Amino acid sequence: MVNNNFKIGTKIGAGFALGLSILATLGFISYRTTNNLIDNSRWQAHTYRVIGELNDLITNIQDIEIGQRGYIITGDKNALLSYNNALPNVDKNIKNLRSLISDNSLQQNRLDNLKATIDERQSIVQKRIALREDQGFDAARQQIQQDNGRVLLDRIRRIATEMEAEEVRLLKKRTDKTEIAAQEATDTIIYGIPLAFLLLTLIGIYLTKNISQPLGEISQATEKLAEGDLSVSVPVSKRRDEIGILTHAFNQMIANLRETNLRNNEQNWLKSNLARFSQMLQGQRNLQNVARMILAELAPLVGAQQGVFYLMDFENEQPLLKLLSSYAYQERKSLSNRFRFGEGLVGQCALEKQKIILTDVPSDYIRISSGLGDAKPLNIIVLPVLFEDEVIAVMELASFQIFSEIHLIFLDQVSATFGVVLSAISADIRTQELLEESQQLTQQLQLQQQELTQKNQRLEQQSQELQTSEEILKQQQQELEESNEELQQLNTELEEKAELLSNKNKEVERKNNEIEHARMSLEEKAEQLELSSKYKSEFLANMSHELRTPLNSLLILAKMLADNVEGNLSHKQIEYSETIYSSGNDLLSLINDILDLAKIESGTMSINMVQLPFPDFCEPLERTFRQVAIDKGLNFTIELEPELPSTIYTDVKRLQQILKNLLANAFKFTEKGEVSLKIFLAKQGWSFDRQTLNQAETVIGFAVKDTGIGIAPEKQKIIFEAFQQADGTTSRKFGGTGLGLSISREITRLFDGEIKLVSQPGEGSTFTLYLPQVNRVEGQGRQGRKIAPPTSPTPSSPHTPLTSPTLVIDDRNNIQPGDRTLLIVEDDTKFARILLDMARQCDFKGILAHSGNTGLVLAQEYQPTAILLDIHLPGIDGWTVLDRLKHDGNTRHIPVHVMTIEEGKQRSLQQGAIAYLQKPISSEALHKSLTKIKGFVERQVKNLLIVEDNENQRKSLVALIGNGDVATTAVSTGSEALSAIANEQFDCVVLDLGLPDMSGFELIEQIKQLPNGEALPIIVYTARELTRSEDTQLQRIAETVIVKDVRSPERLLDETALFLHRIQANLPAPKRQILEQLQTSDTLLVDKKVLIIDDDVRNIFALTSLLERYQMQVLYAENGSDGIAVLENNPDVNAILMDIMMPGMDGYETTRRIRANLNFKSLPIIALTAKAMQGDREKCIEAGASDYITKPVDTEQLLSLLRVWLYR
Repeated sequence: MVNNNFKIGTKIGAGFALGLSILATLGFISYRTTNNLIDNSRWQAHTYRVIGELNDLITNIQDIEIGQRGYIITGDKNALLSYNNALPNVDKNIKNLRSLISDNSLQQNRLDNLKATIDERQSIVQKRIALREDQGFDAARQQIQQDNGRVLLDRIRRIATEMEAEEVRLLKKRTDKTEIAAQEATDTIIYGIPLAFLLLTLIGIYLTKNISQPLGEISQATEKLAEGDLSVSVPVSKRRDEIGILTHAFNQMIANLRETNLRNNEQNWLKSNLARFSQMLQGQRNLQNVARMILAELAPLVGAQQGVFYLMDFENEQPLLKLLSSYAYQERKSLSNRFRFGEGLVGQCALEKQKIILTDVPSDYIRISSGLGDAKPLNIIVLPVLFEDEVIAVMELASFQIFSEIHLIFLDQVSATFGVVLSAISADIRTQELLEESQQLTQQLQLQQQELTQKNQRLEQQSQELQTSEEILKQQQQELEESNEELQQLNTELEEKAELLSNKNKEVERKNNEIEHARMSLEEKAEQLELSSKYKSEFLANMSHELRTPLNSLLILAKMLADNVEGNLSHKQIEYSETIYSSGNDLLSLINDILDLAKIESGTMSINMVQLPFPDFCEPLERTFRQVAIDKGLNFTIELEPELPSTIYTDVKRLQQILKNLLANAFKFTEKGEVSLKIFLAKQGWSFDRQTLNQAETVIGFAVKDTGIGIAPEKQKIIFEAFQQADGTTSRKFGGTGLGLSISREITRLFDGEIKLVSQPGEGSTFTLYLPQVNRVEGQGRQGRKIAPPTSPTPSSPHTPLTSPTLVIDDRNNIQPGDRTLLIVEDDTKFARILLDMARQCDFKGILAHSGNTGLVLAQEYQPTAILLDIHLPGIDGWTVLDRLKHDGNTRHIPVHVMTIEEGKQRSLQQGAIAYLQKPISSEALHKSLTKIKGFVERQVKNLLIVEDNENQRKSLVALIGNGDVATTAVSTGSEALSAIANEQFDCVVLDLGLPDMSGFELIEQIKQLPNGEALPIIVYTARELTRSEDTQLQRIAETVIVKDVRSPERLLDETALFLHRIQANLPAPKRQILEQLQTSDTLLVDKKVLIIDDDVRNIFALTSLLERYQMQVLYAENGSDGIAVLENNPDVNAILMDIMMPGMDGYETTRRIRANLNFKSLPIIALTAKAMQGDREKCIEAGASDYITKPVDTEQLLSLLRVWLYR
């Protein structure tokens, strides 16, 4: 360094001058940053005051809005308290803001716009209040729908947001300046002042170390060197003074000493290891052991990681090197274990008798491997082992490092030792082998001598046996000559028979050729028939698609018009829409009949056998035709004979299809009198040639009898043919296609049954269906036939009373006015009976349903007091049932208790269930749950707790929700709420997050810990903007979160009505109208994005019109590839409605490609198909669809499916 040439005094003076300069600089910086900090802090406080005034202004405007809405909804002037209190505060806020932002012209302009908007909005509010006071709720509601109050309110929020954003921007800018100034001041204090003292100290230390430390290091190194430590050294210095010269000379001396010591150590290592190997190999007698010992000791010694040892041998008098032993060597197919002289490096080394060293080994040459990996060696040496100038063996060693010079010298010298040892062992082995060979030859000679003696004895014995055999052969020869004459006679006879057989074979072959030609002809005709049947099925499937596709649009749009949600259609127009909808459904029924006939003709329809109680089987028939009988003034009865078994084992859907066809015809052709269905044990009545009926243990008869027009005898056969009717004229009185009886007859044949007809014109008809009742094992065997899936989901029909009450297992026939009824929806019949018994013990009348569709119908018909609902149900699952119950104004008030084997407590409570039990369920838990339901329904007045710190808002909420059926308790703090819940039973809680003594999150967690609060529904009602993490946390611990806005009071009224299970019809008219309007929009569907992929623009229009009514965002594509592109450009799509039959890429392939993208692995995809042929549902699910629905789409089913899948 240059400063090593300076004098010490110069260095010290320069150091102190530098320290004084730094102190002066730090003083100046400290003064400047302190002034900046004071100025920036003053502007920060000013910005906080502006933001505070803006927040107060918005809060006062919200209070005005809530007050006027509460007054308009309830008519209670107490609701105007918050309005009157907040009104003067708005002007005060604006005045304060104008003073604070006088220095900012942009903010002044915004404030002017804000004041003008507020004034305009206030005039509208005053007008609404005046209309409510003078003309009532309807006039005020009409004014709200017509004026632009909502637009002005949005403008107020927007301007306030812009002003706040500007202040936040200024605040951030000023905060950044303050932080910078504060940091500069802090840095000056923390680092500046100590820096001056540190610098002076460092200068002193530096000057001291510059002289004393190098001398100390040299002194310490000299002492270690004197003790014999040659590893010591002194750091090299570029100094040109005396210390630098001394350091260089000292290091040179140490290097010379190290080199001398290294040479002595190498010689000692060489001699000691040569002696060790000589001693180790003495007395060894096994070549393989010696080779293994050599490699095991030698490889680690010279740093080799792999080695092989080849021993000299001879093959066909040619020298050959064979692998004798190895070290860490892994055999490879491409490498040989033997080498001739000159072959490879091993053979070349033996030929030249010189060692070969190989460096820079190719990567594919050989690799050294271990359990952790493998790598190529850096150095390979091939070394000959000589004895008296003759090659005895060859060693090859591989290493990750270069072999050192001493290692190479050692290998040359030790190989000579190996040669001597191997030569001696080889000589000993050869001597031992010769001795063993001589001994073996002696033993073999002795054995051969003994064998020759034994052979001579055997030859003498065989000679005697040959003489005896010769005499026996002479006798046999005479006998053979006699037999030969007899065989000649037999041959003559056989030749004659062979000629006859040959003629017959030719005749048979000719007939076989004729049969083969006939068989081939039949196969060709069968193939043509099969192809014709295939074309027919494809034609029917395609025609079904082409008919269902426009029918889908027609039914959806007709249903939307008939619902008249917007209320702008006349009564006559609604009737027209209902007629269109009804006619479309009739056309759909006809399409289904044609498809059924096609399945029967192609042999793809078969039976699905299940066990079902007779009452459950008959209820859909009773339900379907009861209203028809009432409309036509006919008496309709279903009679079950007492001798019947309790259940029937059959294909329920197909058997009901037969009976529905027979009953429909009976009602069609009967103008007066009665229609009856009698189910009985049949002993006779079928044709005598029906062996399945003759041999069946039990035959069940179904007799459909009417008092209609009857059928002439000559017409009774043709009515069972397809498209045939008793009256086929163009002027016939009764319509229809004539398919029903044909389909019924073919399905009956699948059951191995028979339909018999007894009829006289003018006296009515009796159609009797005879079915053999098989046991369950036989039924399962029959079920092994091809099973055709249903053409469309067929909802179950309701359970209704029958004329044989002894077979009804529940209490539906015994329900009296005032009885508490419990609907049990459970597919496990045994568990359902247990639930029914326990319900009766708790004074409930029980109604059983074994499917989701049946449960929905029974809930509508019987309006039960409460419902027990299983989740895993046939048809639609329990989640869908719960969704439909809570979205129907007629059933949403019914308390539902969910039972399931899966975890779903929070989900069930958020969807409106009163409680939840996870299977398996103990009898104690069941009894406790039923007791809880009983206590809940017995309380006519439900208890609601409101937790809100703002007194005006508390009063508004009480006025909004309160009615004769709700007792409201309002508190202002979290501690008061906890005390109230601990002392009283509440059914629902409405709370704000901003409380004076604790946060809303803490309050909810503490409520959940209370015995009365674990399952208590909690609705969070807050004006606070929630972060993503806060919203996620609330969704986990609360049932509903409502952010206060213009429509929040209506939503709060709806949610409390759901969780308090209030009967909507009993609410005051204004509140009932609010709920009816709110329920036309579904919050779960609002703002969800749905992609429709369909090649028919009519379907896209119809579905879009339906979904946009529920405020859903709809995207569409007219083919599969466009649909994938739209999805990739809009990855936030929440669900897909996928048509199956599309040109180019069909729905199956499109679904598979979407599922191939991991981002859309769990995206709900609902398949829409109009084909409805065998296997469609399975193919859709296999391709990756989440669910399946057939066209024409049932709008309620589609919306319910969307809600269920979007919730998941």
